[in-house]
Amino acid sequence: MIAELGHFALALALPVALIQSIVPMMGAARGVSAWMDVGRPAALLQLALVTTSFSALMWCFINSDFSVVNVFQNSHTAKPLLYKISGVWGNHEGSMVLWILILAAFGAAVAAFGGNLPERLRARVLSVQGMIGLGFLLFVLFTSNPFLRIDPAPIEGRGLNPLLQDPGLAFHPPMLYLGYVGFSMAFSFAVAALIEGRVDAAWARWVRPWTLAAWTFLTLGIGLGSWWAYYELGWGGWWFWDPVENASFIPWLTGTALLHSAIVVERRETLKSWTVLLALITFSLSMLGTFLVRSGIITSVHAFASDPARGVFVLLLLGIAVGGSLTLYAIRAPALEGGGLFAPISREGGLLINNLLLTTAAATVLVGTLYPLLAEAIGLGKLSVGPPYFNAVFIPLMTPLLLLTGVGPFLAWKRADLSGALQRLKLAFVTAIAVFAGVWLLTGGGLGAIAAAAGMALAAWLGAAAIVEWLSRASLNGMPSLSRVLAMPRAAHGMTLAHLGMAVVIVGITGASAWKEERIEALKPGQHIDAGGYRFTFDGARRTDGPNYEAVQGTYTVTKDGAPVAVLTPERRSYAQPPQGTTEAAILSTFTRDLYAVIGEPDGDEGAFVSRIFIEPFVPWLWAGVLMMGLGGFVSLTDRRYRVGAGRRASTVAAVQAAA
Repeated sequence: MIAELGHFALALALPVALIQSIVPMMGAARGVSAWMDVGRPAALLQLALVTTSFSALMWCFINSDFSVVNVFQNSHTAKPLLYKISGVWGNHEGSMVLWILILAAFGAAVAAFGGNLPERLRARVLSVQGMIGLGFLLFVLFTSNPFLRIDPAPIEGRGLNPLLQDPGLAFHPPMLYLGYVGFSMAFSFAVAALIEGRVDAAWARWVRPWTLAAWTFLTLGIGLGSWWAYYELGWGGWWFWDPVENASFIPWLTGTALLHSAIVVERRETLKSWTVLLALITFSLSMLGTFLVRSGIITSVHAFASDPARGVFVLLLLGIAVGGSLTLYAIRAPALEGGGLFAPISREGGLLINNLLLTTAAATVLVGTLYPLLAEAIGLGKLSVGPPYFNAVFIPLMTPLLLLTGVGPFLAWKRADLSGALQRLKLAFVTAIAVFAGVWLLTGGGLGAIAAAAGMALAAWLGAAAIVEWLSRASLNGMPSLSRVLAMPRAAHGMTLAHLGMAVVIVGITGASAWKEERIEALKPGQHIDAGGYRFTFDGARRTDGPNYEAVQGTYTVTKDGAPVAVLTPERRSYAQPPQGTTEAAILSTFTRDLYAVIGEPDGDEGAFVSRIFIEPFVPWLWAGVLMMGLGGFVSLTDRRYRVGAGRRASTVAAVQAAA
């Protein structure tokens, strides 16, 4: 009965989404307030119905209702409660319900808290959001029903993919979806603005918090996925340029560009057309990621579905969203006023270069991701585009971007004095040069050390520049002032945190790439591996049982100069349902490195096991940097400028324009 209730609620959400799509848009076109007001209750009702459906599906998973096909295929009575819950979105059908739930939640947020939006704009935004929801509801109800029954009901389920039975993967998909779907709000605002033919500072101020929220969640979601791959797969890496990794990273790049471009529209009312285009492209790229994991064209732990019919449906939705929005853009964008002029050396010019580098980087990653798929589709055979390509094209684009990021905040709007800005960055220059020289000398000098020294110097430059910029804001007569700090907008603190976080991430990437050590040997009890100044002694292995798996657990005693450091206990787990093995690395994180141990297959009859030992310099800085970037996003979201005053700003701008 609960399953039928969930299915009925999901089906009922379809006509509600249809009403939300049509009536407010017609009301905005005809100027009928009553019709425009329909969008708000429709958005709230759609959220209530989809929440009911999602809750019913979760109830079926928690109570192991194997009469529901989705539960039978993705759950098991022996699973811990956390993984019964995460099993709801650990499959194609359930993940799509979660997608629609988040989509409805964003629409309902505009309905509930968008009272300061102009009536017509709010109606059109809710209408576009309803159209997106309508498309995905049709997709779920007609191709991916999560409530299908099976009769007779099996006694036991098949279980969830063991690779997904991990806390990191329990929270990784919801975080990603909050990012992916959050960009739908920027898309809806962009389409609504194109229909109205007006983009101004107030519009940018309404778009920025939604974009910032989506960017923050996507940042944390990508970081969680990378962290999971690092400790769960046992390969000692944190990024492989996998097609689905790229599918989440590409909209992050364009979303970062959109976030910065909206600042220019808000402050100077220029780059309007470009900002609208970025909003359209970013959500379109998010939908492209949905197509990749649900079309069956890739084989990956990320891939949810392999039914070509579903892929065709998502491709159709993608074609309508992208084709329709870009057609509207082609028609209406030329009518958007260009806004104020600016010199090439200015804050606007710096942000424009920032946008060009970010979008170019996104395009190169997109080409490298799709080219093998297109080549295979047209009969050129299987091709592989791996890390060498991405590193060769991505790093040269990011280096000038990060250099510019340090300078940009010191440039004035409209026209800037570059020499004056660089003069204020002398401390950052000195810090970067000192770090370069120190790292180069400590690593033995020579050509081989230049890349690592340059990476660390770049991180030092960005971090020092962010601190100098923050201190310049927080100082009064050359001295730090608490009153100035308290008076600073929270968005300024958030920007500093995010830029510092990026600097910390670069330290992690450089250290892991330049100085990583790996040792693979078959060890008998009592034998050891020396790596990175540490000795890893294998003490043997034993059998151990978990709630729904059996495991072989190895014990490695770690010492340094004879002094004990830690005991690492990696595992190889074997799940009975579904029958599959996983690797659980044992990791000791210190301030400057990770000590990483993996136990492999037995080797011979004398208790020997293949052992993989990694020394991962500065990898903990990678995760710390991602957290700092996410925290910076959340701090910026608390800025009161993103919560109040937008309506008053809009009316003020309109009055000034009318007077002019």
